[in-house]
Amino acid sequence: MKKVWIAVFMSVLLWSGIKPEDYFTWFLEVLPALIGFCILAITYKNFRLTGLLYLLILLHCMVLMTGGHYTYAKVPLFDYLKLLFGFERNNYDKVGHFMQGFVPAIISREILIRNKVVNSKSWLNFIIIAICLALSAFYELIEWAVAVATGDSAEAFLGTQGYIWDTQSDMAFALAGAIIALITLARLHDRQLNKML
Repeated sequence: MKKVWIAVFMSVLLWSGIKPEDYFTWFLEVLPALIGFCILAITYKNFRLTGLLYLLILLHCMVLMTGGHYTYAKVPLFDYLKLLFGFERNNYDKVGHFMQGFVPAIISREILIRNKVVNSKSWLNFIIIAICLALSAFYELIEWAVAVATGDSAEAFLGTQGYIWDTQSDMAFALAGAIIALITLARLHDRQLNKML
């Protein structure tokens, strides 16, 4: 499974880096996936994750690399959906922000459970959601800092497309992703965790 995971990751990374819309934006969007890859490589022997979590991380990386290749505002499928449904903007960035809550929810859940940080399920879920919202807000601060530092060249990275509530809706999508992940994947995740513990 490890070799397949690496092959898929590297294939999508290679594809995303071939003539992207903008190399600066590509680097900014793909950087979190590269950092994640390095963390997984370093921790693989001492803190192996569940199969579910490795799959989710790979899917999240693929979302990031696709956004890096086209920029979030120009992903072709979402341009088609924009025309089909009459949307005012290309909404691929909302997929990215949904994943920004969905995947970290399971990452947080796995780390907190395996390290026995929280005993109560309700507190566990509250802390996971708080972590996901904090990560989302932190990412919005990074976007703001990049925009201030680079000026107009950060427009594709920000992906606001003229939507004044972009930051708030990004965080709302991350929140929804975290809640949906906990509702839909907790039992499957518990089964995989029980096999490891």
